[in-house]
Amino acid sequence: MTEQPGTYKSVSIALTGAGGAGVITAGNMLLEAAAKSGLYGLFMRSSGPQIRGGEAAAMIRLSSKPVGGPGESFDIMIALDWHNIDRFAIELPLTPNSLVLADPAQGEVPAVIANSGAQIIQLPMKDMAKKIKKGRPNMLALGVVATLIGLPDDIVDAVLERVLAKRGGDALEASRAAVAAGMEIAATYDFDRTLKGDADGGDRWMLSGNEAAGLGAIRGGIRFVAAYPITPATEILEWIAPNLDKIGGALVQAEDELASINMIIGGSYGGTPSLTATSGPGLALMAESLGLAVASEVPVVVVDVMRGGPSTGIPTKSEQSDLNIALFGLHGDAPHLVVAPTSVSDCLFATQWSVHLAEAMQTPAIVLSDQLLGQSKAIIDKPADLAFVSQRSVVEAGVVDYKRYAITQNGVSPMAIPGTAGGQYTADGLEHSENGNPSSQVNDHISQLDKRARKIESFDYGDHWADIEGDGELAVITWGSTAAVVSEAISDLNDKGVNIRMIAPRLLAPALPDKMTEALKGVKRALAIELSHSEQFYRYLKGYFDLPCPVQSYHRPGPLPFRAAELVNEIEKWSAQ
Repeated sequence: MTEQPGTYKSVSIALTGAGGAGVITAGNMLLEAAAKSGLYGLFMRSSGPQIRGGEAAAMIRLSSKPVGGPGESFDIMIALDWHNIDRFAIELPLTPNSLVLADPAQGEVPAVIANSGAQIIQLPMKDMAKKIKKGRPNMLALGVVATLIGLPDDIVDAVLERVLAKRGGDALEASRAAVAAGMEIAATYDFDRTLKGDADGGDRWMLSGNEAAGLGAIRGGIRFVAAYPITPATEILEWIAPNLDKIGGALVQAEDELASINMIIGGSYGGTPSLTATSGPGLALMAESLGLAVASEVPVVVVDVMRGGPSTGIPTKSEQSDLNIALFGLHGDAPHLVVAPTSVSDCLFATQWSVHLAEAMQTPAIVLSDQLLGQSKAIIDKPADLAFVSQRSVVEAGVVDYKRYAITQNGVSPMAIPGTAGGQYTADGLEHSENGNPSSQVNDHISQLDKRARKIESFDYGDHWADIEGDGELAVITWGSTAAVVSEAISDLNDKGVNIRMIAPRLLAPALPDKMTEALKGVKRALAIELSHSEQFYRYLKGYFDLPCPVQSYHRPGPLPFRAAELVNEIEKWSAQ
């Protein structure tokens, strides 16, 4: 790097070690200290599928500007040990400008690291930590990194005190001593990666995509959650359980995914906005009951935090491969909503919006997040407190000649909450007449199919349907977690004088062809970018939209995320064709 101290666009740090070595703890502390120093950042993590132990890496990118994806390579890597480093070394790109700190007590530097050309310094972290009563190598590593990137000592100390106060004075003082030892040794290194933060930059939050989804659910009006824990969605449940309790809501841990989806259908049928969170294997189990919710017009929200598949796949890694099942996984003609957040912070908006849409249209909504969004933490500007909350159309007591599934112009029929005088009706999966009685008549089937489709196709989704940036005759169309990296790549291209438009649909079902055509007006060629082996998003675009221009595909499966520099190179090659 040739930038002067304090002018780096961003700095990327990797802390690696065996599970239990504390790299995730140190990474979280580093991110919090950066936030308090006025920086933005993104903390991604990599781990194996083991429930306990295994390999782990905390991957942090910090900048004076918001970041949505990993950097091109890592400036600093601190290896507390080399445990299974070969399993995720491809996720840790290094260059001759990188600094690697390795503990000689942990063995020779593996060839995959040594051959990168990075500057390697032996640092006896374990021996140094042993000299401190209850000292930990991960805290020594935290001190090294804090000094190399210029975090103020008092802010680092404040984070230590906040995080470790409950563990007692001995633990706090031991960590302080270890951090100080790391800072002292780092001061001797000729490797400055100082970042300058804006201490007066306003109110910033540090949260994960899963936490943001939980907050969005509560803001949207969710008051009942039933779910079965599954990686990488469990943190939604861990965050939302105590916070639901504070506002009079409830969370039930179901015995499996089948029970959880049926519980929330029951909760919503009773009048309480309801949600579950899962990943691909759980969504597959829920498909039949989601069809029941479509047929009975009971609103529910399912947050699917995608992971590598098929089957159990790679539980701890990200992939955009549940698109097809989310769009097409219900049997019969079963129109429903599919919404995909485009960033960590957008997990809040997308989930809140999905609750609003599901309640307004009395239909299921699937929120397609993924491991990268859900388990990454970001430093972001405080999100706006959006006004919309769930508004379900219900009938008042004393209704006469009630028809639960009355054919209406917008397809939405007022719902009677159980116990409403005069509002008795049958709600099940059988086709039915307007009053809810089971019916196999052709006219009833066609009119109810039309009604269920009409209510989601005629709804006014406004500008929330997609994130659209830039202008020009070339466009990149993408979705989900890939959108933030594409946005950064396009910004870099704009700085080079290359004008590229980005279109990232947030609403995937129903498809809105007219809005896509408008967004592509003036575009001569487009490139679809996704993390999917079978080009699921590209095929979705080709199948649902009358695209006014040729579209090419750039794709690969997870778990290796896209990086902005890679996309800049790919878009430049494509644009030159």
